[in-house]
Amino acid sequence: MKRGCISSPFFLTNNNMENNNENQVSIELTEEIAVGIYSNLAIITHSPTEIVSDFVQIMPGMPKGKVRSRVIMTPQNAKRFMRALIDNIQKYEQTFGMIEDNDNHGMPPINFGTPTTQA
Repeated sequence: MKRGCISSPFFLTNNNMENNNENQVSIELTEEIAVGIYSNLAIITHSPTEIVSDFVQIMPGMPKGKVRSRVIMTPQNAKRFMRALIDNIQKYEQTFGMIEDNDNHGMPPINFGTPTTQA
């Protein structure tokens, strides 16, 4: 099991973790979670008290996707996450260049431009 430390209940990057040793919280990362999941679609819904993010995987030629992970946050933590994500995307683009946004009005391509398979 991997362990790391963060210095705040807010969302931090690895750079933040290295620079601040006050108020540390131990974070455990199991091997199963460390592998991660692949998602090519996110569906976000909310209630007055929660923001729910479903991370979906849609395979080429398949008529249906599968939710691979669901993350539920308070609106306050979701906003902190949004700010941390914006910060990380800006840093990524400074290092690797602009990320092209081929926006399809929020909808993923249904067949990914590939022919459907037959068994």
